[in-house]
Amino acid sequence: MQISLEIIWNTLSLDEWEKRFSQIKRSTLLQSYPYARAMCAANHQKARWGLIVIDGKEAGLVQILEAGFLGNLFHGVILDRGPLWFDGFGSAAHIQGFFQAFNKEFPPRFGRKRRIIPEIADGPAARTLLLNCGLKHNPDIPAYQTLWWDITVPEETARAQLKQKWRNSLNKALKSNLSVQWDGEDAFYPWLREKYALDKQKRGFPGPSPKFLDNLVTFSTPENPIIIGRALINNKAIAAILMIRHGRSATYQIGWTSEEGRKNCAHHLLVWEARHILTSYGVETLDLGGVNDETAQGIKKFKHGTNAEPFILVGQYS
Repeated sequence: MQISLEIIWNTLSLDEWEKRFSQIKRSTLLQSYPYARAMCAANHQKARWGLIVIDGKEAGLVQILEAGFLGNLFHGVILDRGPLWFDGFGSAAHIQGFFQAFNKEFPPRFGRKRRIIPEIADGPAARTLLLNCGLKHNPDIPAYQTLWWDITVPEETARAQLKQKWRNSLNKALKSNLSVQWDGEDAFYPWLREKYALDKQKRGFPGPSPKFLDNLVTFSTPENPIIIGRALINNKAIAAILMIRHGRSATYQIGWTSEEGRKNCAHHLLVWEARHILTSYGVETLDLGGVNDETAQGIKKFKHGTNAEPFILVGQYS
C-alpha cells in the first residue's frame, strides 16, 4: 500500500517535542533532547528534530546529529536508535517510507558519511527490509545489545521473575545494614563523577567519558532529570548508579561500586529499588544499557539476572 510520508524538521517547540516524546512507550536516550545537546556541546555538532507525518497523521519522531565542513562538501549525519514511533505506527511500510524520505534528504554521496543505527530488533526480515530501503550494512560493527525491564510489573511478580542467583544476592543485600539515598537534583553527581572517573582510568573499561556525563547533567531538564542512587553502610557510600529519565523510559547510564559494595551486593539493592523511584517519576520501562560478550561479561550476566527482555538491534548501516 502506497503511503505519503514526510519528515518536518525543527518546527516543534521543546515543550511540544517533549509532549510527543512522552507518548512513546520505549523511548531511547539517544533520541532524547538532553542527549543531543550533550553531544552537540562535546563534538561541535548540530541537531535536528523531526516530526514524522504519514498520510497527514503524526506518526513518530526522529532526532539526528550533523557536522559539516566547507559548505557541507564534507558532511556527517548520525541517526542513533531511531526513529521512534507512536502507537499504531512503525510497520515495515512505515519504516520503508521513512528511509525513502531520509535518503532523499541525505543521499549517499562523496564526502558524506552516514551512520544509521535503527531502533529495530535484529532478524532476517529486518535486515532485508533495510537493504531494500537502500541502506548499506556495516558487518564490522557488532550489533548493539541491551535489555528492557518493565518496571510496572507488580513487585511480587518481578521478584519471582528474577534469576535465582540474582534473587539470592538481593536477599543478602536486604538483610545487610545497607541503606539507600536517592537524588534527582544532581547533588550527588560531583562525588559520583570523581569515583567513576578514577575507576574508569584504573580499570580501562568502556563507557561514557566523564566530560560527556558533565554535558548530560548540564543539559538535563525537569522532564528528563538525572537520578542518582547510592548505597551506604555505617553512613559510608559504597556503591552508586546514575540513570536518566527520557519520557516514559529511563536508561541506566553508569554505576560504581567499592569492594565493600560488591561484598554486600549493593548494586542489586540499588537496581531493585530503582524500580520504585523511577515509577514515581512516571517511568514505565528501564533500558539497562549496553551489554556485550567481549569486554563486560560480568555486567551482562548481572543485567540478565533481572530477567529483563533482551533486545538486539539490527546493526549499523550507512
